[in-house]
Amino acid sequence: MKEKVVLAYSGGLDTTAIIPWLKENFDYEVICVCVNCGQAEELDGLEERAKACGASKLYIEDVIDEFCDDYIVPCVQAHAVYENKYLLGTSMARPLIAKKLVEIARKEGAVAICHGATGKGNDQIRFELGIKALAPDIKIIAPWRSDKWNMDSRESEIEYCKAHGIHLPFSTDSSYSRDRNIWHISHEGLELEDPGNEPNYEHLLVLGVTPEKAPDEGEYVTMTFEKGVPTSVNGEKMKVSDIIRTLNRLGGKHGIGIVDIVENRVVGMKSRGVYETPGGTILMEAHQQLEELILDRDTYAFEKEMGAKFASLVYEGKWFTPLREAEQAFIEKTQEYVTGEVKFKLYKGNIIKAGTTSPYSLYNENLASFTTGDLYDHHDAEGFINLFGLSLKVRAMKLQENEKKLGN
Repeated sequence: MKEKVVLAYSGGLDTTAIIPWLKENFDYEVICVCVNCGQAEELDGLEERAKACGASKLYIEDVIDEFCDDYIVPCVQAHAVYENKYLLGTSMARPLIAKKLVEIARKEGAVAICHGATGKGNDQIRFELGIKALAPDIKIIAPWRSDKWNMDSRESEIEYCKAHGIHLPFSTDSSYSRDRNIWHISHEGLELEDPGNEPNYEHLLVLGVTPEKAPDEGEYVTMTFEKGVPTSVNGEKMKVSDIIRTLNRLGGKHGIGIVDIVENRVVGMKSRGVYETPGGTILMEAHQQLEELILDRDTYAFEKEMGAKFASLVYEGKWFTPLREAEQAFIEKTQEYVTGEVKFKLYKGNIIKAGTTSPYSLYNENLASFTTGDLYDHHDAEGFINLFGLSLKVRAMKLQENEKKLGN
């Protein structure tokens, strides 16, 4: 009886070529696992394709709601954005995919898990850290790092598949390297490989349009949150996944969330990509709009620092770590009173505030207005400023004193 390997299968060119390669080089029974994080039509025809390439079985695991509730929401609450631009669409999904790969490997009694991530990218780290954390006894196969892998380009992979009698729905001249889920879609390759080139948005965009092509009329949207979790859009209560779908549609329509970034990969190189995250951009902004009304100054400032650290952890594939759990526990505590309604207008790539309300708002009109109220006496500021600036004054006095001594 052949040993089994579980392959993280997307149906793309890399994982299509890997199926016959695994059989040819290891004589494994190949079990494909596609983890559905919201890839939409990319799942069409996968089972037939996987089996035609030599797989014995294909699992399609629908984890969309788990992805939204347990991975996306914590990152939104932390305002986890890598290098101030990247909303972690691929990064958030990888630990959940690794978790499902391990579950299927255990179920099937597989001795190995294989992934198609290249030796230059971040995904190899994310997949493998997740697998090591959950199943340290299972062997990991990374073809792109194997001496047995002789393909070094899309063209060579296509030729390999043709030589093994595999029909491909791919071409060499028109395909970006893409990763899609319910949160975003990323684009790499073609003209994007040269940062001196402008993206060909006519060819590239999938989820929306450029701001120039967005409607000339803005559109108002209202959202509600309860304890930092989104609960409704425009008065309609929905689960988180449906809220993201709705915001994707609205954001895409109005040219929201298109980011062209040169980011620093974990392995040390820079890479250039274009990300479409229409719904995620709106959700992040709406949540932050509510938080700034509710959180006190020190907590808000510390949470921002924590958010940057949280983003780096997720980007680096360190989801299944004590540090991520501890940071998330802090973030969840800050969300205790993040409840209220946010209103904004979407207009040609912009999210424009249109009002925020919360029963836990710390904004006090009596304090904020320029008139004197019972809670604030302008004269109190004089003593505060004297104490707050005392060290500055003492330093200036000392400098003056020394200047006089030197002058004498």
